[in-house]
Amino acid sequence: MKQIEFKNVTKTYNPAKGRYGLLTQALGGNLNRIIGRKLKEERIVALKNVSFSVERGETLGIIGKNGAGKSTILKLISKITYPDGGEIEARGRIGAFIELGAGLHPELSGRENIFLYGAILGMKKKEIEKKFDEIVDFAEIKRFLDIPIKKYSSGMYSRLGFSVCAFCDPDILLVDEVLAVGDINFQEKCLSKMLSFTKEKSIIFVSHNLEAIKSICSKVIYLEKGKIKKIGSPDVVIKDYLKEATEEQI
Repeated sequence: MKQIEFKNVTKTYNPAKGRYGLLTQALGGNLNRIIGRKLKEERIVALKNVSFSVERGETLGIIGKNGAGKSTILKLISKITYPDGGEIEARGRIGAFIELGAGLHPELSGRENIFLYGAILGMKKKEIEKKFDEIVDFAEIKRFLDIPIKKYSSGMYSRLGFSVCAFCDPDILLVDEVLAVGDINFQEKCLSKMLSFTKEKSIIFVSHNLEAIKSICSKVIYLEKGKIKKIGSPDVVIKDYLKEATEEQI
């Protein structure tokens, strides 16, 4: 069964467009009126006609340089943003650990944030209460449970966020490079947890840690400038990726 499907998906961003506008936009607008011309609006292509699927129980790794479009894929699946073209289907509950601190409130305690983030991920209060001790133990934050998380380190943020995602019983788990902020022992703990999900849940794992990609992924996509350059087994795709990276440095 296909749990995730991307069909000719395109996503672009307008870096100059914001909710409140930019000073450069205002200045540019005045300048245009003075010299009597319009500046062309620039759009950045994050993804262009990307197609792939993820079967139930499959673990997909996504690699590529910064800006290749890796995180955009995760944001599209979790509906943080929407495509300009194409279709996306994701079937089941999604646990998305994409941006450090997303879904967490700095003024609330660790305890309160477990209930808040759990609710955002679709868990009911009784479900959170049932898994509360497991979440706390996995996150290793028991001593700091009732302290506002604005006093947490980035590593503690990471532990708390991933733990809630991991125990929300997702059908689809999305994990970005944010795990890199945790200590090495916790990273290994997270990888072990993701390995326990294989064959039961679908996972998309974005990382520059190629050894981690090799250890848990059954398939890998190599993205370059918003397009799929190669898709296949981890060993083959990673070998080609490293070869091309080496050739560029020569």
